[in-house]
Amino acid sequence: MSESDMPDWEKRFRAPRVSLPDWAEDAPHRSLFVSNATGTYELYAWDRASGEQRQATNRPNGTTDGLLSPDGAWIWWFDDKDGDEFGVWRRQPFGGGADEEATPGLEPSYPSGLALGRDGRTAVVGRSTDDEGTTIYLVREGEEPLEIYRHAESAGVGDLSHDGSLIAIEHTEHGDAMHSALRVVRPDGTTVAELDDTDGGSEELGLEVLGFAPVDGDPRLLIGHQRRGRWEPLVWDVVSGAQTDLALDLPGDVSAEWYPDGSALLIAHSHKARSDLFRYDLATRELARIPTLPGSVSGATARPDGTVEYLWSSAAEPPVVRSTTGEVVLDPPGMKCPPSVPVSDAWVEGPGGVIHALIQKPAGATGPLPTVFDLHGGPTWHDSDSFAAGPAAWVDHGYAVVRINYRGSTGYGRAWTDALKHRVGLIELEDVAAVRDWAVESGLADPDRLVLTGGSWGGYLTLLGLGTQPASWAVGIAVVPVADYVTAYHDEMESLKAMDRTLLGGTPEEVPERFAASSPLTYVDDVKAPVYISAGLNDPRCPIRQIDNYVNRLAARSAVHEVYRYDAGHGSLVVDERIKQLRLEMEFAERHLTPTATAPTD
Repeated sequence: MSESDMPDWEKRFRAPRVSLPDWAEDAPHRSLFVSNATGTYELYAWDRASGEQRQATNRPNGTTDGLLSPDGAWIWWFDDKDGDEFGVWRRQPFGGGADEEATPGLEPSYPSGLALGRDGRTAVVGRSTDDEGTTIYLVREGEEPLEIYRHAESAGVGDLSHDGSLIAIEHTEHGDAMHSALRVVRPDGTTVAELDDTDGGSEELGLEVLGFAPVDGDPRLLIGHQRRGRWEPLVWDVVSGAQTDLALDLPGDVSAEWYPDGSALLIAHSHKARSDLFRYDLATRELARIPTLPGSVSGATARPDGTVEYLWSSAAEPPVVRSTTGEVVLDPPGMKCPPSVPVSDAWVEGPGGVIHALIQKPAGATGPLPTVFDLHGGPTWHDSDSFAAGPAAWVDHGYAVVRINYRGSTGYGRAWTDALKHRVGLIELEDVAAVRDWAVESGLADPDRLVLTGGSWGGYLTLLGLGTQPASWAVGIAVVPVADYVTAYHDEMESLKAMDRTLLGGTPEEVPERFAASSPLTYVDDVKAPVYISAGLNDPRCPIRQIDNYVNRLAARSAVHEVYRYDAGHGSLVVDERIKQLRLEMEFAERHLTPTATAPTD
């Protein structure tokens, strides 16, 4: 099909995109980014001095997990099998050449963080396996890997200090996988400092590593905390123990990273599904806004010359890498991505407080419309005013799209995020039901043509919603979902088992009633709507066996359903596969709704 004949919804997937370029600390002219230019998302090396760009990885299922060494000499990338997230780190020279195993002596595992030293021969490598829990190794070229951390609970590498003398580790040794504590160790594994905001009670607070100061001998560690009920940054001197609370007067969640000279912080502020940037001077404590357009900044970095590069988009405008110089930093050649329509905000009273929803609908359309309720994954994530090809495709075909930041979502305070514990899934669906009722009562949504859909956690909520709210939905489309919570727990990767134990208060054997109440399989015989499920055969997060258990129950009573299985993991990095999947989803919805909705076109 020629570009002129291609529908806009398909162009949005095929148009070349790029991530925010990562740059080498000691060679800032060397950068690494992700692009779908070949039709598969892969890593690309970019020499800014010469302008040369080259594709660094080339795998059938794509590659996005990579890191550039501080000296710019090496590209590290994670090599898993068929998207199952279990593998080893490999590296290749920045200018091209053969790949080599980067951490010989370490067996394949799930990745649990990576930090690379400025000396070009040191790495801190986090690993996770079902049998060992988490292990962290200091790896030096030509030496045997040195184990510096081991624990049965989940943990990860936070950062390596500028001079390589300090290593920050995030851990959940207290048993709460949603709230990490911090430990700083020396390269031999001995402890330098601890910071733990958890108390073992219901009000546990999380900490996260944001990065060591980029200055030799500087023991300052930038961290995120939740002491005032939302994410904020502070500076922790891990040697003296002093903590410098920034106390920024900004609503919503705040994150930060260092400017390259360590004198200031680049502040990323997220509030009400939008985001913006600031510069915070550590000496004067002055906060200065960095101009950006309304919408969302999904990544930003301060360069050595003081400029800031950031990846920006809105629901209407495709993503672009911009600089505070006013220039577009990286503009891939080829097909241009068509715009979509802007979002509007809805604030709906719910059983746990006011719920924020984002609404898109065809330009000039009046309701009631066939409406897609697209539930985000996570659960600790949120939908924002940012560009998304999937919702835009539904809008192109005559649907309104409603995205809901239900309880469990980030960006609305810690209490909102933590509210789903123990009544997992059911809490979120109370909020979905409230927004559904608002959408119908407001005249936006046609109650007879409502599609419930989502991916990952959103796919889980879709199946749970179809069973617990069977009269509310005309069609259900679940993408890589949890369908049978007990079997999913036993088959999934260890870090997710830890999260499930935190969310539900134990294992399936310890709290069987909670797992049963939160499992879509419990309610499968109550499902009335036609169900479409897509699943990756190699998915370690939502494994295939538990989906088959659910599908078999649908089939046993001849319930209307279709299943699409594909050879990848938790989603696909191949553009053709993504287009195929969305086309199948839209065609399924069109077949099972009244013919008012427009069918997808080829």
